[in-house]
Amino acid sequence: MIKQLIDKLLDKTVRPTLRRPRFGKREDVPVSVHGIDPSLVDGRALDVVHTLKRAGYEAYIVGGAVRDLLLGLRPKDFDVATNATPEQVKALFRRAFIIGRRFRIVHVVFGRGREHEVIEVSTFRAYVDPSQAEPVVGDERSTRALAGVSLAVDASGRVLRDNVWGPIEQDAARRDFTINAMYYDPETQTVVDFHQGIRDARKRVLRMIGDPATRYREDPVRIIRAVRFEAKLSRLGFKLDAKTRAPMAAHLPLLADVPPSRLFDEMLKLLQTGHALASIEALRANGLARGIYPLLDVVVERADEPFVRAALQDTDRRVAEGKPVAPSFLLACVLWQDVRAAWQRRLADGVPVFPALSEAVDEVFDARIGDVSGRGKLGADMREIWMMQPRFDKRTGNGPFTLVEQPRFRAGFDFLRLRAQVGEVDEELSHWWETFSQAGEAVRRDMVEAVRLEQQRAKAPGKASRGRCRRDDGPDAGGTNGANGVTAEVAVTPPSPTPAVSPSADGDAQAPTAPRKRRRRRRKPAGGAAGDAATGDGAPDA
Repeated sequence: MIKQLIDKLLDKTVRPTLRRPRFGKREDVPVSVHGIDPSLVDGRALDVVHTLKRAGYEAYIVGGAVRDLLLGLRPKDFDVATNATPEQVKALFRRAFIIGRRFRIVHVVFGRGREHEVIEVSTFRAYVDPSQAEPVVGDERSTRALAGVSLAVDASGRVLRDNVWGPIEQDAARRDFTINAMYYDPETQTVVDFHQGIRDARKRVLRMIGDPATRYREDPVRIIRAVRFEAKLSRLGFKLDAKTRAPMAAHLPLLADVPPSRLFDEMLKLLQTGHALASIEALRANGLARGIYPLLDVVVERADEPFVRAALQDTDRRVAEGKPVAPSFLLACVLWQDVRAAWQRRLADGVPVFPALSEAVDEVFDARIGDVSGRGKLGADMREIWMMQPRFDKRTGNGPFTLVEQPRFRAGFDFLRLRAQVGEVDEELSHWWETFSQAGEAVRRDMVEAVRLEQQRAKAPGKASRGRCRRDDGPDAGGTNGANGVTAEVAVTPPSPTPAVSPSADGDAQAPTAPRKRRRRRRKPAGGAAGDAATGDGAPDA
């Protein structure tokens, strides 16, 4: 009797981890049921599937692409799953590259330059009980500890490496959501479904495969993925299943062990895939507004501020229109408040405009960018966008012609446009630069000359018409023409060839007066950026 009781207790506690897991029941769903339109399938993804199948391997389109096809949408990305190993896949394609350590996959590349397309090919993974995995002290970047290891977890159960190959039913069980665990064979037009993904897609439910708490421990990034999918599919009526939602906030601290670079990439997926505003609302609704990633915390905190909200809306609009978006632009908008405040403090202390702005940028990078590093390309692009802003105020001389030729001019101008949209700068300044950037050389010169004459007329009544006048051009400086910080150089009318004779008070002619000295307008020398940084106006000191 006692032995039976012990066996019964063991069966409830220890043995469940040793039982064969439930891999789901395979259903081969024909086109008459799922209704996928084959014309929505990318031709290059078809080429990859056909090549693998001709070589004797299984191959399916898998993941989010199948979900989108079921919903009648044209997927932006196509992934392929196969029973071929990464080395076998690579051998079949001329331009194929094995990437990743945590999950080894193959990128098959078609085309070149901006028109290139990548089809991601993964090998079916086996289900292995995490308790049987080799425990490792460290994280995904612990190269020495993970050398030669196919499956490894850390102390919390988070999978650090998973490169054990297996059959398709086990691969399906390793995926996260039921609607992402379907396999589409474009040759037979059959969908292979193990976890009732088609049913959940029709019910508009996002449901985790297996126990959600266990799946979040295996990979805490699934918490972010759940938010992203809910935001992306909310317009179609999808909602998180209650059991999937319940453990999310409680497992949020597990993200502290995930490498910052991976969290940064997941943050960009939230903000740059066309549903940034919906993602922020989903984070708030699920109690995840803080604690995922420091920079994301700032975005969520400032999402309702006019300038940041305009940037998020603009990003969503560009994605919807099929236009490219850059993380440097959005992050420059989010952190502009910090840069601007630090810039103003330095200007108040008497630091010249451009050095003050450069120091402010360094301060914000040190405080906000963190481990991702603001000193790489991302930081360089952000810095260039910010450093352009005071240059937009100068619309005379050669400055406008050199600025409009800068590689990052369009990003800097879009930043200025958003500032004008929220009333930070005069909209006339934004309209002027938009026209100037699209005009021909002759029209550009006329526009610059018109600004110069307007500035000259504005200064003519006072003594400033006889000399040069300088103004501070800090971030809040005003100006009739939006040309803050511009040094006005007024051309004086040259004297007549004959000496002028001035009458005396009684009308008698006096001796001829000396001719007035002609003042020449100085042009900004080539390479005038140094002058900008030194004086804030690009003109030489008198």
